[in-house]
Amino acid sequence: MGNLTPRLAEARDRIRDIAAEFGLDFYETVFELVDYDELNMVAAYGGFPTRYPHWRFGMEYEELSKSYSYGLSKIYELVINNDPCYAYLMRSNSLVDQKLVMAHVYGHCDFFKNNLWFSKTDRKMMDRMANHATRIRSFIDRFGLERVEEFVDACLSLDNLIDIHAPFIKREAPPPSPEDRDPSRVTVSKIKTDRPYMDRYINPPEYLEAEKKRIMEERARERRFPPEPRKDVLKFLLEYAPLEPWEQDILAMLREEAYYFAPQGQTKIMNEGWAVYWHSKIMTSKVLTDEEVVDYADHTAGTLAMMPGRINPYKIGVELFRDIEDRWNKGRFGKEYEECDDAEKLANWDLHLGLGREKIFEVRRIYNDVSFIDEFLTAEFAERLKLFVYGFNPQTGRMEIVDRDYRKVKEQLIRQLTNFGQPWITVTDGNYENRGELYLVHRWDGVELQLDEALETLKNLYRMWKRPVHIETMLGGKGKLLSYDGSEAGTRDITLSEK
Repeated sequence: MGNLTPRLAEARDRIRDIAAEFGLDFYETVFELVDYDELNMVAAYGGFPTRYPHWRFGMEYEELSKSYSYGLSKIYELVINNDPCYAYLMRSNSLVDQKLVMAHVYGHCDFFKNNLWFSKTDRKMMDRMANHATRIRSFIDRFGLERVEEFVDACLSLDNLIDIHAPFIKREAPPPSPEDRDPSRVTVSKIKTDRPYMDRYINPPEYLEAEKKRIMEERARERRFPPEPRKDVLKFLLEYAPLEPWEQDILAMLREEAYYFAPQGQTKIMNEGWAVYWHSKIMTSKVLTDEEVVDYADHTAGTLAMMPGRINPYKIGVELFRDIEDRWNKGRFGKEYEECDDAEKLANWDLHLGLGREKIFEVRRIYNDVSFIDEFLTAEFAERLKLFVYGFNPQTGRMEIVDRDYRKVKEQLIRQLTNFGQPWITVTDGNYENRGELYLVHRWDGVELQLDEALETLKNLYRMWKRPVHIETMLGGKGKLLSYDGSEAGTRDITLSEK
């Protein structure tokens, strides 16, 4: 497997066995030894050795290469969710770094295999990506680089407009039958009575009219296009946009890739925290030699460093897993603990339950970052990690604490993590004002759209829809409709709809 040196192969086998002894369950993991420029190339491709040709990969490679050359950053580990998993080791790293990365990778591989939010991902994505690259190259040969790349640009600008929960929830009801769409067939169920003279009292005319009106309105909603708001904008475009066959094929491929990467965005804190937890456990208890301790501690400290106002997923993730393990070992949970108001008793609370390891494996299995933070971030944890709401003070020129309420911290974190911190956009009308125009709605969550970016996105939507496109949002506390008709973009004030 891979091209490891005998010493690294021996370390891999030992670490793999130790990880399995601790209860980690992972796919076969293949480690590849690469130079720094090869690692930067693979990282620019999103971790895959083969991708379709596109300028953004070259741009990301240049950024990574310069950052490494100037000593600003260094990639220590890169692992792919696949069966088998593939991971890359930089040839120039020291032995202690290589062992640390291997232990870290086995934590990731366990998470990929067992976390619910990765359960719907394609485990053969390495092959799938290579197939996508081959097909897009064939389109370039047929239609030209500029034309294909311009369409890929449009797709990539929209690849966050997916429904990240769609793999787990069937949202779309089957279309109503023609009979249900016919208003003349509207019938209202009446309460039966064996006394006809009582019918007007039991089923009053005003009730029957109101019920008929309700049924008519419900059927009118069913006749909407789409019947209900659609969050998966890419799927809507695939189904209804007037795309050429090769364009449909590219959009379908890039949508598939977007869904593959989505769980990584949903579990960044948990995934990294889990990997750090296990590399720390494996290295400090079984693997480190005496002469490696200082280097290991130095590199780990750099990875877990926190700055005010910034979130370090490695630090928050591993500390929260450790906190959960400690709480469930000592029984610091449940009604009795939460209702105790004796400070001394709380400080010494320890029921010796020993349920911590079992609990963190359960958490690893079913949670994502939003539910992880919402469920387990406590006031004590926020205080210990100095998780406060920070703001910039122009008088001092520094970031300062604005609020110490852990609930505000949790609220802010969850807002940043929900939908990856991206705007929540839905298609509500594919035939706006009966003109075949596309109407989208931005669900207001207190964060405004970036106007320039929103208008550029509308242009790319127009590129696919071929008709004017609109998005309803709120700017400056007022309802706004942003539009693009193929020649110019514009905004106008509106009353926010209930679409």
